[in-house]
Amino acid sequence: MITLFDGLDMFMVSYTAPYMRDELSLTTIEIGNIFSIGTFGMVVGGLAFTYVGDRIGRRPTIVFAGLAFGFLTLVTGFATTYHALLALRFLDGLAIGGMLPLAWALNIEFLPKKVRATAIAFVMMGFSFGSAMAGPLTNWLAPIHGWEGVYFAGGGATLVCAVIIAIWLPESPRFLVTKALNPALTVKTLKRLDKDIDVELGDTFLLGDEGVRKGGLKLGDLFEGRLKYVTPLMWLGYGFSALGIFFKSTWGPIVLEAMDISRVTAANVSALSGVLGAVAGVVLMKAAERFGLLLVALCTALIVPMALLIGFEVIRGPLFLPFIVVQSMLVGACHTAIISQLSIFYPTAIRASAGGCASAVGKIGGIVGPLLGAWLLTAGVPAVRTYAVGAICPAILVICVIAIYNIMRRPQAELEPRGAIAPAE
Repeated sequence: MITLFDGLDMFMVSYTAPYMRDELSLTTIEIGNIFSIGTFGMVVGGLAFTYVGDRIGRRPTIVFAGLAFGFLTLVTGFATTYHALLALRFLDGLAIGGMLPLAWALNIEFLPKKVRATAIAFVMMGFSFGSAMAGPLTNWLAPIHGWEGVYFAGGGATLVCAVIIAIWLPESPRFLVTKALNPALTVKTLKRLDKDIDVELGDTFLLGDEGVRKGGLKLGDLFEGRLKYVTPLMWLGYGFSALGIFFKSTWGPIVLEAMDISRVTAANVSALSGVLGAVAGVVLMKAAERFGLLLVALCTALIVPMALLIGFEVIRGPLFLPFIVVQSMLVGACHTAIISQLSIFYPTAIRASAGGCASAVGKIGGIVGPLLGAWLLTAGVPAVRTYAVGAICPAILVICVIAIYNIMRRPQAELEPRGAIAPAE
């Protein structure tokens, strides 16, 4: 539930930006900076909050993050200057960025391995639905109560949700056992989850499915053997995928409005694309787990001609908006699917760290995307042409995915003159 508000508060700015621009006389560059500073805050927050969560616990860190971004979202409604918005979006991004990886960790630590990918998919769906809800919420409140009312409502609802999880959310038993910091809380949590369980203070708890890796991750581990080709390609592809998705998510409503589509319709189209992309992303992610990279490449390849057809105004008339919805849906779905493929080529011992490194690199694309949009629109590029420019992102992702597929098909000996970490099955 809290991840829904995470997505809502993060992308609310995409839909309220036109109202902010009109009221505060913001330039296109300033709007782009507001978009990007929030993503930068997510990068820093993702690192800081997960560090804290690994030390004091998932539950208290999630509760604090929820209270923090709820409060900061609400306070954003009182901002009256560009610099105030910039500061608040960065601080809000810190807490928002810290929430999602902690929610992933807490969910998968409650579940068996075979359903953990599905759990992450539903966590991501909650985030995506929340980001899509920002459109209808803005259409409902902004014309009557101004853009400020959207932040008051979103922030207030988030605070209520944070209080609920503070009361009901349990700590991860796996975390408690691993850290062995509070045996009494471990017993209390286990009995809360299963009142019939036979445990008591003084019992010794062990995790039977945790492998042991001697020593920490070395950066060179990500480039051993064939991984020296796979890792850069994965980072490049995911980075451009993130660039495309953040460009779409932040500038989407403004670009549509610049094409003489009404503000309300632009918000609804972007929101509908987000909902469909969330659902399609889960379906494609599950299919990709079964059928592999080529399915992701095929679906991503469809985006390129669609973006070019939109960008060069080949598609017009009644098909224009439905075409944009489908194209935007595929952008979101393929980005979700590639997330599921980030770390499958790495050994278990370094898989989580490999995925984390790829995600961090991807956030660079998330920062660049909004800035690129601001530069294009300020330079006088017609709004519709940004779709054609955006076709570069899925094109590069397709090339990277196909290259990785071909590398993984080749015998290990052809790629490695010396011993290396074997890829995961």
